[in-house]
Amino acid sequence: MTEPIRVLIADDDDGMRLIERKMIHMVEGFHLCGEARDGLELLEMVAQHHPQIVFLDVEMPGKTGVECARAIQDTDPSIILIFATAHDQYMGDAFEVYAFDYLVKPFKVDRVVKTLERARDRLTRRSQEAPLPTPARPSPLPASGRLMLRHKDGVSFLNMEDILLVQREDRSTVIYTTGGGRYVTADSLTETEERLDPQVFFRCHKSYIINLNHISNITPYGRWTYIVQLTGTTHDALITHEKYEELEKMFS
Repeated sequence: MTEPIRVLIADDDDGMRLIERKMIHMVEGFHLCGEARDGLELLEMVAQHHPQIVFLDVEMPGKTGVECARAIQDTDPSIILIFATAHDQYMGDAFEVYAFDYLVKPFKVDRVVKTLERARDRLTRRSQEAPLPTPARPSPLPASGRLMLRHKDGVSFLNMEDILLVQREDRSTVIYTTGGGRYVTADSLTETEERLDPQVFFRCHKSYIINLNHISNITPYGRWTYIVQLTGTTHDALITHEKYEELEKMFS
């Protein structure tokens, strides 16, 4: 890879950020693009700087490292997450959010260097792989039936053919329909998925379900994530690399 690898660090301890900064500067080919002091600042910097690697502590003000890792995975799972913390009891939680490594403080310089070199190897392999083509749009399939939607004000009934996109927002499931409709339910995304026609609706990401009949375009968003644009709405969905391959097989 010719350009320096962008690294972001997040720790509420000024001294620990200084140590991590020095270690990153020791390894050639890495560029420190930002330092965050709490979880909320970390998420803002991720959106601003688009790092390829994030070092993060577990316990931080605002949002914990695990909460931040989940949010980062939702938006760009291609980012390599490396936990650097004094709390080894959270190792299980870290790997549940696909952490690349878990460094327990105080860590040795050679341990950090090896982790950075392994991360660089992974990024290099990714960059050498050919980009995936956008799959051909399938023939429209009829979506029959109605969906009963439970919400705080009662129950609504939606025609399935009108549903464009279902996504998870905070602790609620939001459904977007033709004509600009927006419906919020406390039902989980999985519960909603089980009541949709599987021939028409596709779980493209852990936070999104899309109507296959309304896919208009798929464009890259990071190395291993894509944005799905849909007809009839300005709201987009994310699709992971694995789900893209599954979608491609469905259309072939």
